Parts: sequence; structure tokens; C-alpha cells
Amino acid sequence: MRTIERAGRTCYKSEQNISEGSAERFISNIIKRGHESVIEHEKITVRFICDRGVTHELVRHRLASYSQESTRYCNYTNDKFGNELTFIKPCFWDEATEDGKAKMDLWKKSMENIENEYNELIRIGAKPEEARSILPNSLKTEIVVTMNLRSWRHFFKLRTAQAAHPQIRQIACELLDELKIKLPVLFGDL
Repeated sequence: MRTIERAGRTCYKSEQNISEGSAERFISNIIKRGHESVIEHEKITVRFICDRGVTHELVRHRLASYSQESTRYCNYTNDKFGNELTFIKPCFWDEATEDGKAKMDLWKKSMENIENEYNELIRIGAKPEEARSILPNSLKTEIVVTMNLRSWRHFFKLRTAQAAHPQIRQIACELLDELKIKLPVLFGDL
């Protein structure tokens, strides 16, 4: 908060107004006025565990840095992966309904088939980078994302909206709720 305040007060040459607790008031005012470029001076880094389809939406946010689990180098038949593929269960089918259960059953069957076929490809000599060609969007992945605070605000405005894909909305809403508690002056208005 102090870094953002010092940077922002440079614009107005009002550094003499820095005092205990002044950063929160200053940042709140600049956000209200739409002067969000000042909050670009700080960043937040987050590790998401989600499906690969969600990461395809995440990386569309251009002012960010990404480090993602590599299906090219990770051999999921190894012990460190429990000798299995891990999938992220879709959140949009209600298994309590007949229709939702039928869709989920078909999804589960598909994931089991893919796991068996991936394992067989590795067994007969395919490299992980070759076997990955059959892996679905539902494959679990980990991705570390760093964005400046302004970019995170933009991310939340897009990815917590009702029109966002349900799975990215799920992770975005969880993170936003946490940041509203930890950094209310920066995210409390979203």
C-alpha cells in the first residue's frame, strides 16, 4: 500500500501528506477517480489448480506472467503423479438430475478411457510430449499467475461476471472473495 501511495503521490507532488493510515485513503480515492494506473506498481502472484480449459481463458489476460505444469515433460504414469491422470470434475452438471447424471457418467467414462489410452501409449514407447495429444481440457493442471493489481481488477470484472464460463468464474469468485478480505481498499468495490 505504501509503495502505491508513494508512486501515486508523485503525480500530485503530495508526498508530504504521507502519514500513518494515509495509503488506504489515498488509494481508495484514486480508484474512485479511475486513476488505476497507479496500482500497477504492485502485483499479486497466485497458484491455481484447475482444468486446462480454464487456463486457456486465463492466459488471454495479456499483462501477466504464467508458469504452467507441462504435459510435454510430465509423465503421468510416474509415481510422483500417483501413476494416474487427474481430472477436474465439471461444476456445471447437476448430478441430482437425470440429465446431469447422464452427462456426468459419460464424462467419467470418457476420462477413464483417455487415462487408459494415455497409459497404453506410454507403455508402448510414446514420449509424454506425444501421448499428451489425447489429453482433454478436463486434465488437472497447476498454473502460477502474476498480475499487477490493475490487471487483477480487470480480470475479476470479466471473470466473475454471470456471462463468464462457470469453471473460471468459480476460481475467480473464490480468489476475489479472499482478496476482498485481505485487501479491501483494492478489491472491496468489485
